[in-house]
Amino acid sequence: MTTNRNTSRPLIGLTTYRKTITQTSSVSYLALMPSYIEAVTAAGGLPVMIPLGLDEESLAALLDRLDGLVLTGGGDISGARYRSAHAEYIFDVDEDRDRVELTLAREAIERDKPLLAICRGHQVLNVALGGTLYEDVFKRMPGAMKHDYFGDFPRSHLAHMVTIEPDSKLAMALGRGEAKVNSLHHQGIRDLAPGLKAAAYAPDGLIESVEADGHPFAVGVQWHPENLIADEPAMLALFRGLVDAAG
Repeated sequence: MTTNRNTSRPLIGLTTYRKTITQTSSVSYLALMPSYIEAVTAAGGLPVMIPLGLDEESLAALLDRLDGLVLTGGGDISGARYRSAHAEYIFDVDEDRDRVELTLAREAIERDKPLLAICRGHQVLNVALGGTLYEDVFKRMPGAMKHDYFGDFPRSHLAHMVTIEPDSKLAMALGRGEAKVNSLHHQGIRDLAPGLKAAAYAPDGLIESVEADGHPFAVGVQWHPENLIADEPAMLALFRGLVDAAG
């Protein structure tokens, strides 16, 4: 039997998270917010959700078939992954998700696989390559501003400006030297990993975007561009950059 395969739309894998819902009993789901899928689709990619629980051999085989990767947002990374001494600020950890995403991040960098890392994913990319995090930006970073605009604000709330490095892929994609972004995190990059360079900063100096040196497209952003596309259409350019590189 012959299978027709649409080769014009790159296959983009998106990482998922576990969610437990209590009905008559607790039921666990692997999930992802539709905004990620909609953004990849609007950019011309074909989105595929990556399940948790896969072993390293299966993850490597899956990455063989993917043209690009999105590391999505979510809970905190285990402090043991970056030698943290402040476990009191870390919560909502999924050790298996850490394992899966850190493996995928390292493999994507090693293979020159196009990668867009968002919020938690931005932090995962840094930790995967040997960097560290502020366990809580407001409590641990001197002079920090508020970054955790989740819960009481819509996900599209534009919280602050970021200043973009002029020679970065981010500047090329957005076509500007600064942008106003949403801010839905309480952790952030402390020590930048070897092989990464900062591409944008918040007003308090927190690194808001990173790029991998010498990689065709490996970009991390601390904000959530998938939630801004309706009001800030330029943010779709990040997903188009990923899809174009994956094509």
